[in-house]
Amino acid sequence: MDPALLIFLVCTLLGAFVGLFAGLLGIGGGLIIVPSLLYLLTDYIHLPLKIAMPMAIATSLSTIVLTAISSSRAHYKLGNLRQFYLLWTGLGISVGAIIGPQFATVISAQSLKTLFAILVLVIAAQMVFLGNKNAKRDVTKQLLLLIGVITGCISSVMGIGGGAIMVPALLWCRVDVRAAIGCAAFSGLVIALFGSASFIVAGWNNEHLPQWSVGFIYLPATLGIVLTSVFTANIGAKLSRSLDTKLLKKIFAGFLVIVSLRMLLG
Repeated sequence: MDPALLIFLVCTLLGAFVGLFAGLLGIGGGLIIVPSLLYLLTDYIHLPLKIAMPMAIATSLSTIVLTAISSSRAHYKLGNLRQFYLLWTGLGISVGAIIGPQFATVISAQSLKTLFAILVLVIAAQMVFLGNKNAKRDVTKQLLLLIGVITGCISSVMGIGGGAIMVPALLWCRVDVRAAIGCAAFSGLVIALFGSASFIVAGWNNEHLPQWSVGFIYLPATLGIVLTSVFTANIGAKLSRSLDTKLLKKIFAGFLVIVSLRMLLG
């Protein structure tokens, strides 16, 4: 079987799994997509790590665009998008999401893989131990801008939507939880658009990329994931009303620890 077709078919299953967890737990699928694609690209297309790692991250970002648009529209209808927060975090995110991919393509592939694994461990720890606790700090334009730059840079390097970073940071600034989630949803769209574009530019003249690539984005994987994740995300959202999501988050955090250690040791 053609490797591109095989990856497309596997990614339809991956997308179903990712969408379900994204809807169920409110987390981005990049934490699952990136290590999965790294395995597929190295084992089935036999890409070297220096190509496969940024390609896995770029492809993950490209899959976020449609889901982020849908999520942003829903939060707009609910009145959760606040102009003040969106403006200043958005400016910071656009800068960070451009810087991140350029950084990801110049450092060594092994360093990038290690960095990703460490950041996954940090997010897993945040999910289990920190929760959504507020702190006594007032929000300012400068602070929102800084949060945006950090979120955009880290998220574009990891290939995630940024909600795992943005929501706790905004809650720490005493932002209303609904506004924080709405801002994170919109931020995911900004990160996906700017990050994907930056990865396309970074890989545009790279002659070592496989067929069906647009810059560092691998289209068969993007299409496969998007086709199924859009539907299963709705199923996950409905299931979240009846299941103990706190317990599920702890289980998922444990899964992330295993993935991270596998990347560090593998």
